[in-house]
Amino acid sequence: MDPDTWALIRQNLWPMLEATLKQTLPLTAVSFVIGLVLALFVALARMSKLRLLSAAARFYISVIRGTPLLVQLFIIFYALPQFHILIDPFPAAVIAFSLNVGGYAAEIIRAAILSVAHGQWEASYAVGMTYSQALRLIILPQASRIAVPPLSNTLISLVKDTSLASTILVTELLRTAQLAAAPTFDFFALYGVAALYYWVICLFLGFGQTRLETRLARHVAR
Repeated sequence: MDPDTWALIRQNLWPMLEATLKQTLPLTAVSFVIGLVLALFVALARMSKLRLLSAAARFYISVIRGTPLLVQLFIIFYALPQFHILIDPFPAAVIAFSLNVGGYAAEIIRAAILSVAHGQWEASYAVGMTYSQALRLIILPQASRIAVPPLSNTLISLVKDTSLASTILVTELLRTAQLAAAPTFDFFALYGVAALYYWVICLFLGFGQTRLETRLARHVAR
């Protein structure tokens, strides 16, 4: 690389890191937490004996998994204003990503719950626990270890998917790189730096996943 390119990289290292810390990571964290809460309710609704509730959960999952995330973003940010529903870029991205995580993670959580031996439910009821107590104290701790690897993959995918928020004017990591590279058309260098930032984040998440799996393994019934 020529000196001008290195100067451009050094000049934009901090702005891109700042965008990562102030936009990309908060967008990921907020969307993932909301998405997980939504996914748990959808998974339980999917398992419900109430047909209407179960059908509604299946429909939601089908729509989310059957449509591109980019289209979901565009509907929320660009299409809803036609119905006088105006949402700022960051909240719009949170809504879209949360709904997307909820649709994918719901099936992960449902499969993890179903993988716990039915005898665990029976034992919980035998000692006088209610459904919610059995779920919270017995079933979910065991299901957590099973769900951690696929949910971690979902989180890592979400980190990378936040780059799509640049299409609805969220000034996250990728959009910061685009704006910095536009005057000089030196996209390769700054996109390379952006890729490095994403990679480092995913490395830390992978390390955290391993630690969490080890910790949760202690609470699994043998």
